[in-house]
Amino acid sequence: MRRSPLHYGLAVLGVISLLAGLALVPLFYHAHQPLFALGTVAVLGLAVFIYTSPRFYPYRYVVPGVLAVIVFIVFPMAYTLGISFTNYSSQHLLSKERATDVLLQKQIAGDQSFDMKLYTVGDRYQLFFQSDDDDSKKFVTAPFELKAGKDENHVALTAATAEPNGQPVLLKDLFKLQAGLKNTVAVLPTGEELRQSTLRRFAQSKPAYKQAADGSLVGTDGKSVLKANMKTGFFEDAQGQQFEPGFRSNVGWGNYWRVFNDPAFHQPFLRIFTWTVGFATFNTLFTFAIGIVLAILLNWEALKFRGVYRMMLFLPYAVPAFISIPVFKGLFNENLGEINLALGLFGLHPGWFSEPNLARAMVLIVNTWLGYPYMMILCMGLIKAIPEELYEASALAGAGPLMNFFRITLPLILRPIAPLLIASFAFNFNNLTLIALLTSGGPDFLDTQVPAGATDLLVSYTYRIAFQDSGQNYALASAISSIVFLLVATLAVVNLKLFKVNKG
Repeated sequence: MRRSPLHYGLAVLGVISLLAGLALVPLFYHAHQPLFALGTVAVLGLAVFIYTSPRFYPYRYVVPGVLAVIVFIVFPMAYTLGISFTNYSSQHLLSKERATDVLLQKQIAGDQSFDMKLYTVGDRYQLFFQSDDDDSKKFVTAPFELKAGKDENHVALTAATAEPNGQPVLLKDLFKLQAGLKNTVAVLPTGEELRQSTLRRFAQSKPAYKQAADGSLVGTDGKSVLKANMKTGFFEDAQGQQFEPGFRSNVGWGNYWRVFNDPAFHQPFLRIFTWTVGFATFNTLFTFAIGIVLAILLNWEALKFRGVYRMMLFLPYAVPAFISIPVFKGLFNENLGEINLALGLFGLHPGWFSEPNLARAMVLIVNTWLGYPYMMILCMGLIKAIPEELYEASALAGAGPLMNFFRITLPLILRPIAPLLIASFAFNFNNLTLIALLTSGGPDFLDTQVPAGATDLLVSYTYRIAFQDSGQNYALASAISSIVFLLVATLAVVNLKLFKVNKG
């Protein structure tokens, strides 16, 4: 069978994609991500197996969708769930091994220190050291090249009686050579190493800790022993003093316990959860109510200029939310907003951003404005699908508009639109964009230790804990995210079950 040019083009594209995927494997491995490397190899092998075997032709259309679900839904949720059982935060970013290495690399000053002078000898440099004690020891290096880089540049010191004959480097030029000087290690005749401590001074340095056989860190001064505390995620001495950096450790259900039992977290959590459910519920009801009423009016054939009204009512849906929300933020400004300027004529000065209940009302108003066009479009399409014979028979029976709405329109619309109402509820349950751009969660609660406000939804509360709190507690935020996921999933399943029961 003759192959088309498109077939060969797709084959070439597939080969290029395969090679690009294989190129990612060593990159993942060298970045210390072996699971990603193995996952990439598995996906590439599966793709080659499916797309080259005629027996598995039907799976060519299923596998990409399944992989997308795994990558964008299953993996992020599993990763978030895994983090929720750790102490991962801005204070515990490193692994235990990496935190150990950082402490072992820590240097402390020794007993000897010297004043330093730098001389130029042609295109090379020479260091001269002189101690400030009574002996006034002097040492000098042979001419060497200053090197800046990862590898330290060791130069030997020899005893001297006078300063070198080279040209001394001026202070302003010394700043330009800091990278090379920081990388230079001067070695005394006794083998002790000197490193730059200040701009014109080198001092003896030695490791602050040495690792014992049991994994503890013993101070080179012999006074302290640091042991890893897996509960706190820090190395601690005998008095319980913690030494940074911290490390990641498994804390089990600790983060979930804090959410429900720690007063600092469970009090704002319960208030925010109640508001989140109320916000999602009322906003879904308001947008649906306004949308269906406007849809009925726009389907009224006696109404003139329906096309103009339809276009104007559709505008809130056409303008992106990240543009509309800041506009509303300006309109509701307590001092200069047009809404308060108009209400001021009647002696009213509402604090939209300072009063909790008014702030919540403002959030509902703005989100209803943004959401009703979507419901209006859905209802317009569903109303068009209702047979006209039903309304004609109802008219013959003497029914009015309200009876037609409650007996014909609403029941016939409610069933097909129910899944979309559930989706709208779930979307508003996690509407971070609205809160972040309009109120930033404010006005803040004054009786909580964590960042939380009257208009915070669970998702914005989680965001503030993870990225705005001073501790940036990613693990706690992951625990709350997992709880939100379970809540939304449970509510969706319950609503779908109820819908099926009512349908049956």
